[in-house]
Amino acid sequence: MPALIDLGASIIIQNEKLDYLYFANLPDVWSVEQAIDPTDERLFGEEVAGKLLALKQGIRESGKKGHVEVTVGSDQIFEFRVQAVEFQSGGVHLVTTIIDRSEERHRERLLRALLREVSHRSKNLLAVIQSIALQTARYSGSLDLFLHKFRGRLYSLSQSQDLITDSSWRGAYFNDLVQQQTEKYLPDNRHLVKVSGDNVLLTPNASLHLGLALHELIVNAVSHGSLLRGARPVEIVCTRLHADGHDYLEMSWDERLVGTAKTEAAEEGLKAHFGSTVLERVVPASVNGKAQYTISNEGISYHLRFPLEAGGE
Repeated sequence: MPALIDLGASIIIQNEKLDYLYFANLPDVWSVEQAIDPTDERLFGEEVAGKLLALKQGIRESGKKGHVEVTVGSDQIFEFRVQAVEFQSGGVHLVTTIIDRSEERHRERLLRALLREVSHRSKNLLAVIQSIALQTARYSGSLDLFLHKFRGRLYSLSQSQDLITDSSWRGAYFNDLVQQQTEKYLPDNRHLVKVSGDNVLLTPNASLHLGLALHELIVNAVSHGSLLRGARPVEIVCTRLHADGHDYLEMSWDERLVGTAKTEAAEEGLKAHFGSTVLERVVPASVNGKAQYTISNEGISYHLRFPLEAGGE
């Protein structure tokens, strides 16, 4: 008993009639005058006393035990552990210890919330993957082409998801997203991508889809454009705008072409290679925005504008 008290344990000892024989170290939330005739109701209030009475009435034989949790206010949780003990002095006594479980329960609630969040994010990500798979299959002429495009887009999603996870699901900063989506394809030519403007923190949903758009643009710039051949940097600008009471993000991609003669057939061919469906339909629809994708003799441009609050989860 002295050891428990030294450790700060809250202890109550009662006889079979539930008369108080001893109590010590009650939690601060239950301040009490030592001179009063203690009872559960006087110490803890009518509601808590009722719960304790119901518990103690079922604990009358030596060795039996039980417990009940009590919430005080909005964030304090105490566990009352009651055990029947037969003392050498005679008779069965009830020994109650009170343990503060507030921090433990807070961690449990936080863990449950995180698990729900993981489930929510996973379902969203699976929906995005399903959409990409369907769109990729619809515009792929062969299984090999589908696998090639789909693997690249999955890699893009995984890269964006890494940034989102590292930020505890807050999202990704625009500059980090550009760097992560382009450096794989330009390991020795990072100077060919120039980023300017506002480094906006994007929502998780906007991060995934904007990352996907950047992936399509950089892959096609390296594969079909004149980026490496002409060594003219791609200009990427991110601008945060405020209009009509809303905040918008506007991204522009400007890629200069070298020695490319534009014909109607050539433009259609380029657009097919450039993942125009993803750029013109999938990405803007997913962030409730609008996109303009242009191929000309001078270059390739992509402009995307969407409301930041509609970037989604």
